[in-house]
Amino acid sequence: MHFRESLEAAARRNQSRLCVGLDPEPTRMPDHLPKDADGIYAFCAAIMDATADLVCAFKPNVAFFEAHGAAGWSALERLIRRRPGPPIILDAKRGDIGSTAEAYAHSVFTALGADAVTLNPYLGSDALEPFLRHADRGCFILCKTSNPGSSDVQDARLADGRPLYIAVAEMARDHWNRHGNAGLVVGATHPAALADIRRICPDMLILAPGVGAQGGDLEATVRAAAAGGDPQLIVNVSRAVLYADRGANFAAAARVAARRLRDAINAAL
Repeated sequence: MHFRESLEAAARRNQSRLCVGLDPEPTRMPDHLPKDADGIYAFCAAIMDATADLVCAFKPNVAFFEAHGAAGWSALERLIRRRPGPPIILDAKRGDIGSTAEAYAHSVFTALGADAVTLNPYLGSDALEPFLRHADRGCFILCKTSNPGSSDVQDARLADGRPLYIAVAEMARDHWNRHGNAGLVVGATHPAALADIRRICPDMLILAPGVGAQGGDLEATVRAAAAGGDPQLIVNVSRAVLYADRGANFAAAARVAARRLRDAINAAL
């Protein structure tokens, strides 16, 4: 199934625009779980099973799996292959020269089987094309990220006065979205930028990380980024769901947190 179709099917079925980010930090996981690749697999699998009917997508971050070497990579592959319904957005932030990007695209979409990926546009269109040509997969391009240092480069002013992140959004809209599978990553910590990007990209999916632990306000994010009757929005939350409880009932606590967040997004919409 096409990523967009899979996403919208899950969003309708679960009445949800919530995405749970899978960022398994061993030191924050429940005490009874091992702190190795098997432990992060068990942790993430339990979270996915507990929240699968409350989300529109899951977003594993490759760094937390790569940190465990080959065993961690295997755990990531197993998690993607066992997806319980909602699609998988691989948070990998890939972007490199042509032949390397081809290999990365094969890794993400063929070897791992992810439904979508996050991409770094800094190297330009030829670095993005190997991913974008997979018309059935989603490609979320970093535009205005949630971290404090994003302003160092992304807010740089062009000769016409536009910030660089606006130029990236316009390039994504006008040049990189030929197959209708490009979206934008815009941090919830920047509601004014979110509103500006939504205004110039009314028909593109926005993946908004940064709600909760990073300081993004959920209601402000939804107000800034939702696009009318079809929100065109994915709100990603990680730590508030993953680490709702460190005891044996961590998955049940994650479910309670996910339901609360889903309902809050719907209320804001």
